[in-house]
Amino acid sequence: MVNGLGRKRLNIPLKNVCETLQAHRDVVAAAQELNCSQAYIFGILRANGLKLKDIITNGKDHNLPQS
Repeated sequence: MVNGLGRKRLNIPLKNVCETLQAHRDVVAAAQELNCSQAYIFGILRANGLKLKDIITNGKDHNLPQS
């Protein structure tokens, strides 16, 4: 890959993704607020061993991984 070409990584912290999902309880709304795709959100969750239902159903009581 040539330096300078392609899209820059978003690097949105997992904590921000989880907090936004808990606030909106909807992937589409969370993706719009974070200015990323729905697939990006699912990818971040999968990379950290989480599922959408883990975040939305458990809400604020869920022990989120520190990142």
